Amino acid sequence: MNDSFLDYFKCPERYVSLSSTGPLSAAKGFFRLGPDNIYYGRVCRRNGFPDGAVGDVLHEVKVEQGTVYLPFDVDEVVDNLRCELYPLSARNEESRVHAALSAMYYCVRPLLPVGIRKHLQRAHLRGWDQISFPHWPVDRSVDDLCEFLMLLTLEAQRLERIPFIWFWPDGAPSSAIMTHDVETTIGRDFCGVLMDMDDAYGIKASFQVVPERRYEVTPAFLESITRRGFEVAVQDLNHDGRLYKNRRQFMERVAKINYYGRQWGVDGFRAAVLYRRQDWFGELDFSYDMSVPNVAHLDPQRGGCCTVMPYSVGKLLEIPVTMTQDYTLFHILNDYKADLWKTQTELIMEKHGLLSFIIHPDYVTTGRERKVYEALLCSLAELRRDRGVWIATPGDVNRWWRQRAEMRIVEDHEGVRIEGAGSERARVAYASAVDGRLAVTVEQAVAHQRV
Repeated sequence: MNDSFLDYFKCPERYVSLSSTGPLSAAKGFFRLGPDNIYYGRVCRRNGFPDGAVGDVLHEVKVEQGTVYLPFDVDEVVDNLRCELYPLSARNEESRVHAALSAMYYCVRPLLPVGIRKHLQRAHLRGWDQISFPHWPVDRSVDDLCEFLMLLTLEAQRLERIPFIWFWPDGAPSSAIMTHDVETTIGRDFCGVLMDMDDAYGIKASFQVVPERRYEVTPAFLESITRRGFEVAVQDLNHDGRLYKNRRQFMERVAKINYYGRQWGVDGFRAAVLYRRQDWFGELDFSYDMSVPNVAHLDPQRGGCCTVMPYSVGKLLEIPVTMTQDYTLFHILNDYKADLWKTQTELIMEKHGLLSFIIHPDYVTTGRERKVYEALLCSLAELRRDRGVWIATPGDVNRWWRQRAEMRIVEDHEGVRIEGAGSERARVAYASAVDGRLAVTVEQAVAHQRV
């Protein structure tokens, strides 16, 4: 019951004691933890709610003799959110209808101009703004829960502060990554210009390349990306929207996908259109995946992982997509001021999370879209300069997050320090309660940190 909390904060285990208030219900359901936070899972049996009600269990949370007692299992609830194991409205009926429409759409998609595609997509997404969960435009439910538990742990242990390993290297307040999904020949041929634009602002990105059918992928093309310090990841197999159609077809395709990953020498994967089944991710022979959105109201497959931090799905590290995609911004929301990106940035940085962008080279070649992207690059450079945001590649994030998972805090007569590979870039942070809210402070680098 403590694992997800300890993995999130990386604080010493001796401070944390979470337990259940009693037997949990057989059935899962939505419940509230206060007026604003909705979760999904089993609750203590005495907390039964009327059919259709989303009851509040906050009054059942108790702190006694150093232990936090909760009417739910924290690990179960966190897994339910991160892995999208909560029901969507009319999920079964929607999935049948969606499968049929998707098959027809992808048969004719290459023949459709963007103007026609966006009208069809807007019709399909009608009612997105009425979806109550996950929360739009950024869902921070997992992050809010972990902060809530830290406050309760401080109270239970009667401590002024608890040390933990800060989320990002060198004390950065947040991180940001830029990724480019290459969909067509036009996009492939624009990659060189896009790298010039990124380099002008000192930003390295990852290019997700489709191995088959969409365009020719030559060793020279891949090398033109990597020799400049950019990254390559495998994007689906042929981008036909049917990777997860059924288990048999998935297994046939994933064998080829894994082959391309080995042949290209890359560690990352993303499925086309952000289609996903996280319970099948174990078949992917990659180090990290980038297919799960934070909140997916405007994606063909709805849902969302409800966190702004990377997390593990078995052997894979999931690096979620936390920012609205460029195509969605321009062609579904008709937003060319990027106000939504600014709002999402502030919401994510409040939780010290990851700003994860998808910008398609296919859609920023000319006109307003290109100007918006240049303004985005400028704003990211300003975040790095003025607020210390760590702008990294997905590979950087993957390596750091895996190193952080293996680090530990040591407290002895010499003080508090971090041990483990990569600890020279790690920082000790302290969580404390200020006026009922969680406050964090991050120590600066020390001259002779032990490793």
